[in-house]
Amino acid sequence: MNICVFLSAADLDDRYTRPAREFAELLGKGGHTLVWGGSDVGLMKVVADGVQEAGGRLLGVSVDFLAAKARTGADEMVVARDLAERKALLLDRADAVVIMVGGTGTLDEATEILELKKHGKTEKPVVLLNTAGFYDGLKEQFRRMEDEGFLPRPLTDLVFFAEEPVGALAYLEESHGTR
Repeated sequence: MNICVFLSAADLDDRYTRPAREFAELLGKGGHTLVWGGSDVGLMKVVADGVQEAGGRLLGVSVDFLAAKARTGADEMVVARDLAERKALLLDRADAVVIMVGGTGTLDEATEILELKKHGKTEKPVVLLNTAGFYDGLKEQFRRMEDEGFLPRPLTDLVFFAEEPVGALAYLEESHGTR
């Protein structure tokens, strides 16, 4: 399975890197391909290293203005002209999506895939990996959107909230029929 992971390129502490590394190892050992922003810095590097070391493949999609930070040695690296094209390419190449900790770019990517699902433009499974409670506030906001009628589909149809890496991958494999 090609699993797109949206996540930060920032250098983060162990409460975020440890679970990310754990997910990456599970992904690699499962024979899956990481589809990610192609960066070789921060949390993106942690995940790419973990997948590659565990035997998984790397498919990166960088962007022109970040190409200097792109990982060398990926199985495949595509360079998009802008962030919109990058996002479209990431989603096009993915069978499933995992949203890990990140900033505004990650939030933009997350809301795009959820909006596509909301309108029935994709049925790819989406997991929000809520490492160290990072997305507790967002989870609460999504529930409020659902409760107050802003979502035409149940929240559970749009996204699966996982607290641990093993639960995230198990959900994806079950959704994809590989488990």
